[in-house]
Amino acid sequence: MAWLAAQTPFDPDRFDAPVVGIAALLGDHDSGVHKHQRGQLLFTQQGCTRITLANQLCLLPPTRAAWIPGGVPHRAVMQQTVDYRSVYFSPKLAGQLPAQVRVIEVSALLRAVLEPMAMAAFDTDWQEGKYAHLLALCLSEIREAVEQPLLLPLPTDKRLAPLLDNLDALPPELQALQHQVAASGKTIGRIFLRETGMGYQQWRQQWRLMRAIELLATGRSLGYCAFELGFASDSALIAFFKAMTGTTPRGYFK
Repeated sequence: MAWLAAQTPFDPDRFDAPVVGIAALLGDHDSGVHKHQRGQLLFTQQGCTRITLANQLCLLPPTRAAWIPGGVPHRAVMQQTVDYRSVYFSPKLAGQLPAQVRVIEVSALLRAVLEPMAMAAFDTDWQEGKYAHLLALCLSEIREAVEQPLLLPLPTDKRLAPLLDNLDALPPELQALQHQVAASGKTIGRIFLRETGMGYQQWRQQWRLMRAIELLATGRSLGYCAFELGFASDSALIAFFKAMTGTTPRGYFK
């Protein structure tokens, strides 16, 4: 196990062990775009991490984890203070897990398993004894975990570049976007369906949900979030949040 400081270089591929775990408490950290041969399970205990992939955004609030298969370029930006655990699996072990990036809910069992795995020495024997059992449980829990709606596919059509220049800003209503990118509503709708699998309004709502979670996870008030995301009131934001997730913001972060 390695406790990493912000400037400490770390390459999980230089180890021979089938499993390598690390832990860190970082503030406003940007990993830069990178990739590794190993599959990675990144678990946020505190704070919020935004992961940028080639054609999608991934959000990692507290008690959720991201599974990133080996070879996938990604960039992790950790806002404010983030306490996280990361477990890297050899390509052979990663082959037992999903082939696509997923954000999953971390069960109490998976959380209990991840802590000793992240803290394990780099020369741990994962073939026998306690750690072999922990590894088997971890793989099983990842495969069976509930997937979370915290991925936002991004269109690649050059006409929509102005929309993607600042993904922290509330995307405009469709009528305003038509003027901004000089394309009709039907054209924009076709582009979004083709490249994201969503209509523009559905995509915008998914953006609002993820941004609300991100803002709340980094300590912003409900009123601040409602204003930033274009809701008429706190109660309107709560109703939207519940419609999208099945629970209120307070229930979500419990």
